[in-house]
Amino acid sequence: MRSSIQIVDVDRVETWSRYRAGLCDLCQANCCTMPLEVRLSDLVRLGLVDGFEAAHEDPGRIAKRLQKARLIERYHTKTELFTMARRADGDCSFLQPQTRRCTVYAQRPDTCRQHPVSKSPRPGYCAFGAHMSAIRAG
Repeated sequence: MRSSIQIVDVDRVETWSRYRAGLCDLCQANCCTMPLEVRLSDLVRLGLVDGFEAAHEDPGRIAKRLQKARLIERYHTKTELFTMARRADGDCSFLQPQTRRCTVYAQRPDTCRQHPVSKSPRPGYCAFGAHMSAIRAG
């Protein structure tokens, strides 16, 4: 008998599912284990950088401060992208471990807002993996 649980490897986009509305409601947030690249405006929206600081400070200096505070992993000078730090388990630091839901959903970065429709390694597809409650119900 074949298992109804689909095995998903976030690093292998060929295992991803075609995205459709409502899919996130049943997912265990696999996308929240991938590296998250954000812009300075996202960091302002998240409240990690003050708007005045963003307008008047060199992004490289801001990145050094955020790295020291362990909020970002790195800063790419050429693309002006910050890579957010993750927890030791690989999850996004904004993901609530028990519910697997975003704790900053209203302020989430543009990358998260546009995933998986346009901001994705495979646009239109996502690393869907059924949440345990969905598996039990199914």
